[in-house]
Amino acid sequence: MKQVKQYLSLLLFLVPALMLAQVNVSGTVTDSGSGEPLPGVSIVIKGTTTGTTTDFDGNYSINAQNGDILQFSYIAFKTKEIRVTGSELNVTLQEDTEQLDEVVVIGYGSVRKEDLTGAVNLVTSKDFNKGQVSSPQQLIQGKVAGVSIVNGGGAPGEGSNFLVRGIGSLNLNSNPLFVVDGVPLNDGGVGGSRNPLNLINPNDIEAISVLKDASATSIYGSRAANGVVLITTKKGKAGEFSFNLRTNTSVFEPVNQVDVLNPAQFRKLVRDTGNQDFIDRLGSASTDWQDLIYRTAFGSDHSLSAVGAAFGVPLRASLGYSDQDGILSGDNFNRVTASVNLTPRLLDDHLKFEINARVARTENTFADRGAIGSAVSFDPTKPVYDQNSPFYAFTDENGTDFGYYTWLNAAGTNQLNLAPTNPVAILDLIDDQATVDRFVGNLKADYQLHWVPGLTATVNGGYDLSKSEGGKIIPNNFPTAATGYDGRTEQYTQEAKNYLFDAYLNYKKEFGDHNLDVTGGYSYQRFEFDNFSNNVERILNADGSLNDEASLNETFIDKSRNVLLSYFGRLNYDFDGRYLLTATLRADASSKLNPDDRWGYFPSAALAWNIHNEDFLAEGPFDQLKLRVGYGEVGNVNGLGDYNFLTRYVISTPSAQYQFGDSFYRTYRPEPINEDLRWEVGNTLNAGIDFAVLESRISGSVNAYIKTTEDLIATTVVDPFTNFGNTISANIGDMENRGVEVELNLVPVRTQDLEWSINYNISVNDNEITRLPDTQEVGGISGGVGNTIQRHQVGAAPFSYYVYKQIYDANGKPIEGAYADLNDDGQINSEDRYLYKNPYADVLMGLSTNLTYKNWDFSAVSRASIGNYNYNNVASTTALNGVFSNDILRNIPADYLRTEFQQFTETNLLSDYFIENASFFRLDNITLGYTLAEGFFGNPLRFYASGQNLLVVTNYNGLDPEITGGIDNNFYPRPRVLTIGLDINF
Repeated sequence: MKQVKQYLSLLLFLVPALMLAQVNVSGTVTDSGSGEPLPGVSIVIKGTTTGTTTDFDGNYSINAQNGDILQFSYIAFKTKEIRVTGSELNVTLQEDTEQLDEVVVIGYGSVRKEDLTGAVNLVTSKDFNKGQVSSPQQLIQGKVAGVSIVNGGGAPGEGSNFLVRGIGSLNLNSNPLFVVDGVPLNDGGVGGSRNPLNLINPNDIEAISVLKDASATSIYGSRAANGVVLITTKKGKAGEFSFNLRTNTSVFEPVNQVDVLNPAQFRKLVRDTGNQDFIDRLGSASTDWQDLIYRTAFGSDHSLSAVGAAFGVPLRASLGYSDQDGILSGDNFNRVTASVNLTPRLLDDHLKFEINARVARTENTFADRGAIGSAVSFDPTKPVYDQNSPFYAFTDENGTDFGYYTWLNAAGTNQLNLAPTNPVAILDLIDDQATVDRFVGNLKADYQLHWVPGLTATVNGGYDLSKSEGGKIIPNNFPTAATGYDGRTEQYTQEAKNYLFDAYLNYKKEFGDHNLDVTGGYSYQRFEFDNFSNNVERILNADGSLNDEASLNETFIDKSRNVLLSYFGRLNYDFDGRYLLTATLRADASSKLNPDDRWGYFPSAALAWNIHNEDFLAEGPFDQLKLRVGYGEVGNVNGLGDYNFLTRYVISTPSAQYQFGDSFYRTYRPEPINEDLRWEVGNTLNAGIDFAVLESRISGSVNAYIKTTEDLIATTVVDPFTNFGNTISANIGDMENRGVEVELNLVPVRTQDLEWSINYNISVNDNEITRLPDTQEVGGISGGVGNTIQRHQVGAAPFSYYVYKQIYDANGKPIEGAYADLNDDGQINSEDRYLYKNPYADVLMGLSTNLTYKNWDFSAVSRASIGNYNYNNVASTTALNGVFSNDILRNIPADYLRTEFQQFTETNLLSDYFIENASFFRLDNITLGYTLAEGFFGNPLRFYASGQNLLVVTNYNGLDPEITGGIDNNFYPRPRVLTIGLDINF
């Protein structure tokens, strides 16, 4: 008996020992539906941070103990838990239709896509635009209905004009609010920055949500008047570290140039005049000035990221480096980025932290864009260099000094006044550089209160800092008309700070079929700006001494601060997954407005009906069928100057000084004030329907909206001697946008080896000013003095062109000086100008497709814009007398061969002949890739090639039909981009 007890005791000891013995568990994870292996499945030992992920073939291996529970989780699949009982464990995962609905980040929270009540679009990383992408805006260009993203030009790292549902204001900022991981960014960048969003490496972005209607945006109050773009970056995951390396090299090729007279055409034009004075000005060279300023450029982009757990804390860190030359000689964009994300969890997951930090340094070398206009107008019969020029360029092997060819004055010492400057000299001699550092970070803490189930307290503190330092140096050998010129130096430093503090409570509770989600909180943001600049220009006397009176030494200091204080609340109510209600209220106080009008209250409400959850559609074809209707109000003071309701003083320019005795003093003068400025308020009514059928093989949405903006802030004239100026900003107008948006997603083929998806979107928008007591002359153009081509007027779209109606002959050729007498008074004057077209498209379309076949992948993205018109300011300055003005010869665009206009006059300049239909179709991107399953030490390796800006179809005669603001002048041409790259996981 004693021996039996000993055996039993030994057995009781060995059983748990055997149970706790560590084993290496391995196996394969597959899709239960297709049988395909699932790469990237997260496998974690429950209750620990120990984990791993499956490789490209769905295989995994992990050290565990018998009795441990392994959690298998994967996006769009149901999580499965299995107890370890041996060394081999193969797992199948089932699709989770609820996860397929996706979670959409909204203001101060997130919601399932099925439960959305507002007009919100989500674009995830798998659907981002491919190829050479330097800024976040490019990732979703053409992907979202009702969103217009127009790149400012072809310069590297260039910013974009981003509009959601058209123009939202006249004088204020019409761009949406950008929020990165819960931190609303500054309204604009600092000097020397090409694009405020260049701080974000696009490879770090997981998803972008676009909130379009007021019921979705009003939780952000006044900063959301023109929509909200929420950028969510990639986060860390539990498990062993995995790494990703993305690298590509790009070639940027000039595609188009302004069509000007070639040297032979130019010589014939001059000689045909028979004027010997003109003919004697011709040179013997044949110079293509545009060929000289543009080049084939190269660029590269590299990004390394690491995802895993460090000391039990999920972490993601990344480094990025971009170096891109511009096609305009001397242009360069260089960027280094770093980011880190930590998501520790404590107290049995009741306390969650999210720590985000990202830094970026961009070093910009700016090629002076004045060279573009000079290259168009400079005489093509003149050489680049001339040994008679006083503006030194180089010394040849024979010791002969050459200068940049310049039209000289009679003395041969300076550039002739009003003559164009040699474009090669502009690019060679002007040194314009800037360094911009930016940091954006936040610490967010969520605490689920133990004693109140469903109640979570959140605190979010953020900091956004931008600093720039730059300057421009123009040396003393730069061609200029200034006598005694000895160089110019411009230096500046700028700093912008944005402090954020959010604190809010969220309560979630289920009562049978009733689901309640309530959020309420407080937000504080403070914006500080500190700008300094110093401009020095040296002018020498004939004896070489400094000419104090003609020289310039100007210092500018500008410091400002404004504060936004807010309270907000939101209620989400869901009954049985069928009936949804969202109601929000935000109260904003801005220090930009006077104390009596400082507070604005912005409510919204939205209802939705998930019809597909009704019993009568239980056996129907719909995977989703939802009706939505919402109304909301938002305020706007974005872009409004600080403290316009107070008297402010500005210092006079150095050329405006008072003399007291032998000394000169600069004075201070008061700025105009408006004590009655108040919120510009936008109201949006939105109705929509979302649908999906055939297991979501066909899905989409339709939205219709009416957006009215009341109390528009615009410039108005004041009576003489009643203020410190003749114009002020005031609330004087109303405007209305009406539109329809349609989005359609198709998956025509989905098999084990082949999947093909198509996305198409179309939007129609009509924008009209409905109240404006004072017409606004806007849209300054080149030619003449103070001329404008656009006008704000009741009954018309903002920025409509204000022109003369051209008369044509029987052959369709414009008759010079012949314009319609629209008011029938027998004379042609400014009263005969009329409103004709505008720069903004009536219809926007986007079409993209993705195709995968085994290890091959293919994608294409295209866009179309219909109804946008440009003013061809390059062609409008074309006239024969412009060739011979100011004792020089100027080249002119080839449009002269069509018009043969002889005189450069104001009426010619403002003719509607130069308002051209700039509708276009653009093939933005084609990408072809191939993935080697075990290409890099057993890890997936993807090769890809991409082409961008491959095709533009348009009837527009200018350089490019896609011009921000519609005035085509000195436009930096967009290049064609060819990219090859690698994507390595290890």
